[in-house]
Formats: sequence, structure tokens, C-alpha cells
Amino acid sequence: MNMASDEKSGALHGKYELGRVLGHGTFAKVYHARNLQTGKSVAMKVVGKEKVIQVGMMEQVKREISVMKMMHHPNIVELHEVMASKSKIYFAMEYVRGGELFAKIAKGRLREEPARNYFQQLISAIDFCHSRGVYHRDLKPENLLLDEDGNLKVTDFGLSALSDHLRQDGLFHTTCGTPAYVAPEVIGKKGYDGAKADIWSCGVILYVLLAGFLPFQDDNIVAMYRKIYRGDFKCPPWFSPESRKLITKMLDPNPGTRINIAKIMDSSWFKKSASKNLRSKEQQEFTMADEAYLGKWKETETMNAFHIISLSEGFDLSPLFEEKKRVEREELRFATTRPASSVISKLEEVAKTKNFSIKRSDSCVRLQGQESGRKGKLGINADIFAVAPSFVVVEVKKSSGDTLEYNNFCSKELRPALKDIVWTSSTVSSTPA
Repeated sequence: MNMASDEKSGALHGKYELGRVLGHGTFAKVYHARNLQTGKSVAMKVVGKEKVIQVGMMEQVKREISVMKMMHHPNIVELHEVMASKSKIYFAMEYVRGGELFAKIAKGRLREEPARNYFQQLISAIDFCHSRGVYHRDLKPENLLLDEDGNLKVTDFGLSALSDHLRQDGLFHTTCGTPAYVAPEVIGKKGYDGAKADIWSCGVILYVLLAGFLPFQDDNIVAMYRKIYRGDFKCPPWFSPESRKLITKMLDPNPGTRINIAKIMDSSWFKKSASKNLRSKEQQEFTMADEAYLGKWKETETMNAFHIISLSEGFDLSPLFEEKKRVEREELRFATTRPASSVISKLEEVAKTKNFSIKRSDSCVRLQGQESGRKGKLGINADIFAVAPSFVVVEVKKSSGDTLEYNNFCSKELRPALKDIVWTSSTVSSTPA
């Protein structure tokens, strides 16, 4: 692929320096690249624009990109930015140095504990994306990477639909990768549930981690398809009864009766050895955070006019500096003419009715959910800034837990509880940002 003309056209000129090819698929090449402004490495995926337009995928690609830019999760490769030239689309993605997870399997199967650790990270990533309506649909060994610390990173989440579409339209070779990880309903090319298809692929991945080989193998591709359709596989004798039970439920050829993610996470094998450690670590982090957070605001902080303007939804200046997506917010701000004590009382009321524990000082409040959610217990910090004796600005942020659960809590519980004390004027919205 000749990059020179595109670089000069302006998509990459002055921002990224392209290096060696890291890999290539059926529709894209991936290069190592360096951000010249920061010096940091990125993986640059380059896709031919003509091919995308040819199959009428441009709108879907744009939609996928907008979703992917909001996917911030420790086990998902981050999409930093997207650029385009006349003929190519460039995806600047997080560069993961540790190589593919399956390079480890080449040396032999994993013990149950490390296999469970990787599987828990994989399910965490899948669950996070499914909760946002995004499905991978193409989970396979080359999409599972490891960073320098051995943490799992799923790549191509949300961009896989593009490769699926191009492949099914027959624009590329029909032999583009093994069908060994693909659910039977996807092979049949009928309508399918993306979530159920991902669970099947996770089942194959877990089997391979524990066995060191594939569950459905045959030199004859038709015979292999038959095995997949029937869910015809055997677990090796060293599989524990619990892992055998879980894999059998994930590799159910009927998507209607296949296990869902909530039940996977609730299975005894998945929870084994993790729950106690996670609980104690969570409590420890909460204690440490309290000390650091509450100690930080010993005195009520005052703010100048620029702070007020930038904090106020009505005067939000951030679009001038960056493209900001407001679909998923991790903070809300509002002003009030009530004293800080009134704000704290309101927050205490919400905490009591919703079973949150609360820690407070004169200028900050910390709420901690008692029930574990999708990503642990929900933690919320509220900083109270005294701008003037009769004017207070409150900034509420998520400190832990799932963004979607935080947003639901804000819209259903926090906003209604605070609506009576929020300051309104002709320029500022009457509800918290």
C-alpha cells in the first residue's frame, strides 16, 4: 500500500510518522506510528475508503466510530482518533506491546487460575460493550492482545462489522480466517443476536485457554461446520467439573438457550478465587480514597468568574477546545444560592433512601453504593465550591463503578432530589448539567 501520497494530502502530515507494518487483514493494514506532538506510539489501522463506499458502509462506519470513541475500558484497545484523506481512513489506536494472548498457548495450555484471570478480563470487556449496544462479532486469537503488564486487551471492538460486511459481499477472499471461533448461527448467515454470538466465541476462547487446542477441529471444513452446528465437542479429562459445565452452556448451538453474560459472571467457576480479593481490595481502595479525597478539601475553595463560566452548562466553552460527546457523562455541575449545608443535607437524603454510605466534610461529600454493580460498587464525589457567601457551585463526579449506572442514578435519583435547590436564570439551564 503506497502511503506517500496520502501522507502528503494532509491526513497524517505533521501529526503522525508511520513506521513498520504490524499486521494486515482482509480489508486493512496496521502500522506502528508515532504521534509527533506527544512522542507516543500508536497502532494506525488504514482502510481503503473506496471499498467502504462501494458497499454502502460509510454511515455505519461513522456510527461505529462515534461509539468506539466513548469506549474507555481497561480491557479494550482505545480508539484515539479517526482521520481521512481522499482515498483512505486512518484509525489511530492504542498500541499494545505485549503481543497476542495466543502466543502463550502455543507454548502449551494454561493452568486454571491464569486462564480464569484472562477470561474474567475478556468477559468484563464484552459485558461493558454489550451494555452500550456494541457487539464484536469477530472474536478470535488475533483480536486478543496483552500489554506489558500482562493485561488482556480486546481490539477491533465495534469495527468488526466493517470486515464482516466486506467479507459477506464477496469483495475479498472467502478464506479469511478460521471459522473455528464463529457461532453456528453466524456461519448460517441468518439474522443473529450479536451478544449471543460473542458468548459462543468466548466459550471457544476459554476452551482453548484450558485445553491448548480447539473444541471443533477437522481437516475437512464441511465436517468442522457440522461439528459446530451440532455443538459436537469433548472436554479433556483435566477440565474441572465447574469449567466443563460453564463451557458446555456457552457452546450451546441453540442461541435461544445459550447462557447469558450475567449468568456467566454468576457461575461458581467465574467467581472462584476472585470475589474475596476483589472485595477486600475495593474496601481498601475506598478507605485510601477517603483519606486523600476528604483531606484535600480542608478549606472551602473559592472560584473566580472564569471558573463559574466554564462550570456552568449554559456557558460551556469546551466545544471550542475539543469535540465533546455528551452521550455518556461522568460529571454534572450546578449552581445554587442555598448554603453548602443545604446541598449536603440533600445528598444525605438521597444516600439514605438509596442505601448509600456517606462520608462528608464541609466542602465535599462522598457516596458509596452498597451493592456491587457491573463494574463494582458505584462511588460518587460531590465537591462544593463557595463562590460567594450566597452562591455555591457543586461538581458531582463518578469515582468508581459503571458510567451507565452512574448516569441512570443521576437522572433518576440525583436530579429530581436536587431540582428545588438548583439556581436558574435566563442563561443557565434549570436542571443540572
